Amino acid sequence: MSAARNATKSTLTHAPLLAAAAITLIPIAWMLCAAVKSGEDFKWLFLPRGDGFLGIAWDHLTFSNFTRLFGEAHMGSAILNSFFVSSVSAVVATLACAAGGFALARYRFRGRGPITVLVLGALIIPPPLLLAPTYELLYHLSLLDTFTGLLLPGIAPAFGVFLFRQATIQSVPRELLEAARIDGCGELRAFFVIVLPLLRPMIGAFMLITFLMWWNNFISPQVILQDPQKFPLAVAISQLKGVYYQDYGLQMAATVVSVAPVMILFLLLQKEFIAGLTAGAVKG
Repeated sequence: MSAARNATKSTLTHAPLLAAAAITLIPIAWMLCAAVKSGEDFKWLFLPRGDGFLGIAWDHLTFSNFTRLFGEAHMGSAILNSFFVSSVSAVVATLACAAGGFALARYRFRGRGPITVLVLGALIIPPPLLLAPTYELLYHLSLLDTFTGLLLPGIAPAFGVFLFRQATIQSVPRELLEAARIDGCGELRAFFVIVLPLLRPMIGAFMLITFLMWWNNFISPQVILQDPQKFPLAVAISQLKGVYYQDYGLQMAATVVSVAPVMILFLLLQKEFIAGLTAGAVKG
């Protein structure tokens, strides 16, 4: 009875999850099918019908969309731009936020309270409201149409500083830092040798979040960058859209190229991502 009851309970638990997963995967399946179809085969919802195996015209499928993507559309430079911007931003923002959060959590200095309140207040400001003042500031600093101007406003987001502040309070004991200082360890060395290893789960999660955010960033590069050679992948894909004609095969091939790296990255770092999100949730 208990085995049958457990099987029924498991079925009732997993059935809604499987249904939700199937609904989620339908757009991805359509995207993959569209990336290997030619223009005349888009009358079919997924794969073109024919006399082949499973009633599919396998001979109609083509990888020419990917060939054109890197040949005619020159998407290789956009991919490199996205990797550069996302990687540099993820590393720099993680270090800056970890240092800021550690300072707010473990140092006592005048103005710590107002700075913490300011960080919390910055969390409720919608990022699009900051585009105009950011553009004006970068204009006066002569940083428009540069990667420096694109990366500079996102070096230490308030969300990351507060996240690492909470992680430091939960994971870095004051006694450990005091013992390190007694042994002659400097503050900078203590941060890199003691604090960062203890914050490793949060570092993995935040780096992944930041990388994905910058990989998919669309508005800021369009506002700050003017040279098409500097456009990241998200902006370059939008440039494939025509006025009178839409090449859906080419656009879907570009979307597959955009989705694949971040999907692989998430699968490789999913343990660190989940551990970072649950850090400090349970005491003991």
